[in-house]
Amino acid sequence: MTTVTVISLIIFAVTYILMFSFQKIRPYVAVGSAVLFVILGSTGLLSGFTYTPAEAVSEIDWNVLMMISGTMGTVFFFIESKMPNRLAELIVSKVSNVKWMVFVLSLFAGIISAFVDNVATVLMVAPVALAICKKLKISPVPAIICIAVSSNLQGAATLVGDTTSILLAKAANLDFMDFFFVAGKPGMFWVTEAGALAASLIILYMFRKDNGSVSISSVTKVEDKVPSVLLTLTVATLIVASFIPYKASAEPGEFYKPEITNGLICIFYFVIGVINQLIKDKNSEKVVDCLKDMDYYTLALLAGLFIVIGGIERAGVIDLIGAKLALLGGDGSKGSIFLVYSVIVWVSVFLSAFIDNIPYTATMLPVVAVLASDLSQKGGMAVDPRLFYFGLLVGATLGGNLTPIGASANIAGIGILRKNGYDVSSGTFMKYGVPFTLAAVITGWLLVWLIWA
Repeated sequence: MTTVTVISLIIFAVTYILMFSFQKIRPYVAVGSAVLFVILGSTGLLSGFTYTPAEAVSEIDWNVLMMISGTMGTVFFFIESKMPNRLAELIVSKVSNVKWMVFVLSLFAGIISAFVDNVATVLMVAPVALAICKKLKISPVPAIICIAVSSNLQGAATLVGDTTSILLAKAANLDFMDFFFVAGKPGMFWVTEAGALAASLIILYMFRKDNGSVSISSVTKVEDKVPSVLLTLTVATLIVASFIPYKASAEPGEFYKPEITNGLICIFYFVIGVINQLIKDKNSEKVVDCLKDMDYYTLALLAGLFIVIGGIERAGVIDLIGAKLALLGGDGSKGSIFLVYSVIVWVSVFLSAFIDNIPYTATMLPVVAVLASDLSQKGGMAVDPRLFYFGLLVGATLGGNLTPIGASANIAGIGILRKNGYDVSSGTFMKYGVPFTLAAVITGWLLVWLIWA
């Protein structure tokens, strides 16, 4: 290892330790680490390492940041319109008892979270379950835990479902429709849905004795249908745009789309939402609330991480980690590749149970690409990097459901319960989270291998 690689690896390790130890200041740690890499690379303090401010800015994926911020804004107006509450009421009105209420609301939360941020989904659906459980004089804890873990699970189903999916799409050069079918094979949508089906059966089994009747008396009035239309158009336009190739995959002379196309689509519909709100309210109060509600924490964290990862990649750290992991692959045979793939999935499950899956996924995506290349050269058998990409997403996204701190959706659900006087211990959460997670991960782990090995 060179001096540059060693120092960069130390900075990266310290960055991760600080982000894990002091969760509230993660964005500051990531941005601070990014600034340090730029200083070292642009002043000559680290001999042999060059990383100018312009190069650092170019490492930031503006398409990802625009997609996240645009979707956040549109979802804010969607929630404010009360449409999610009305949809949940309509769905619950079709079920007869608590068991099916929990099952249907969890399924509904999962479907919504395939297109809407996971935390936002919990904030939409959990209050409905809370109101029903209070009316029936039963604990809402199990129902809201199931809603939270279901929303976290389904975030991996589509391009816009979760930040980790957006990061994967960038790394693997995937578009919206590629999550359904890519290279003639089923994509992450079907893997996620298979995992969700297995996990749903767990929910039905765990609530098999809860047969108390359910009824809905109040009806939520939808104040504005425009946000629902805009969210639908966002998804529809992303689907249409997915059929237009990027420059890298376009044929000579073929029309191709800019790299920031998806981000522009999300921002465009958000801006229309802002204009609609200003016209409707004749004041800027809701728009200001929307801008205040933006998750600047995640945006700053990602921007810093993009620069940090660009720095360690230039310093050879990514290649080093990939090469070390490739040693697990032995001779590059199919059996040894399965070992490496399994390590990626289950280590990701374990780590995501305790640390934020966004920085972990952002770091590991370039590593698994190097790993696939190294194993292909070693064994003489081409390893499709999507095998490792999808395995990483299965482990990192679904693994967060093991513990109450493993995913923001879980923290949001527990926060709602705490505000209403219900304390949730780790043991109580894991009673539902562990079997749910194992059912979903085992299904996804095996299915990805069968499809992409």
